[in-house]
This record gives sequence, C-alpha cells and structure tokens, in this order.
Amino acid sequence: MTETRSERRPRRDADGRLVTIGDLLGVALAGLVCGVVVLLLFEGVLSLFRMSEFGDTSGWLALILPVWLFTEEFRAATYGPYRVVVALLGAGFGVAVGMTLAGLAAPAFPPLVSGAVGAVGLTVVYCLVWFYGLRWLSHRAG
Repeated sequence: MTETRSERRPRRDADGRLVTIGDLLGVALAGLVCGVVVLLLFEGVLSLFRMSEFGDTSGWLALILPVWLFTEEFRAATYGPYRVVVALLGAGFGVAVGMTLAGLAAPAFPPLVSGAVGAVGLTVVYCLVWFYGLRWLSHRAG
C-alpha cells in the first residue's frame, strides 16, 4: 500500500498566520457564508412567527466570523507598528468598498441582501490589503 501525505488545511506558519492568500480568502469567505446561512435561518424563524418581514435584518451581521478571523490574524502577526497601519488601511478601504456596494444594491434589494453584498466586498478587500500589505510593509521595515 502506498501512504498518502495529507497537508492540514488551512496552512498556517509558525506564528499562526495563514500562509497563502487562498487560505485567508477561503476561510474568510467560508465564515461569511456561514454567517449568511445563520442570518437566513434567523430571518426564516422570525418571519414564520410573524415577528418581522423576511429580509429586514441587516446583512452586515454576517461579518461576525470574518472579523473574528481578522482579529486572530492581527494577534498572530509579529509585533510592530506596520500591522496597525495595514489593519487600519484594510479596514478603511474595506468599509469604503463595502458601503459602496451596499449602497448600489440597497435600492433594489432588502437590507439582508444589500448588507451581505457589502460584507462580501469588505471581506475581500480587507483580505487583499491585509495579506499583501502586511508582507510588503514587514519586508520593507526589516
């Protein structure tokens, strides 16, 4: 028999940070999908008991798990002022893109959908800025 070697996914380095952009985006988007599914179930129960209309809850609540991941990535990054700079830049650009996408979707869709669209935009932009910005700035800082 041949033995297969399996790598643990997602891959992390010695500090606990995710190694590739694919791992970071995959885990963040998986958390976002889980958050949206929980929100859909919550909305279904509320509308079933006629407590609210389906779609009235903000889709931005789906960001709970990605924000937790971003916090853990921040904590795992080596100490330095560049991690704060990159986190602030990522949050700023992410919120700008997310709010823009949510604003474009808001006239046509309920808050659940428009907020979820904004959350996707924020998550993707933050992941890109965090991953590449942190590596670039830490390399430049020495």
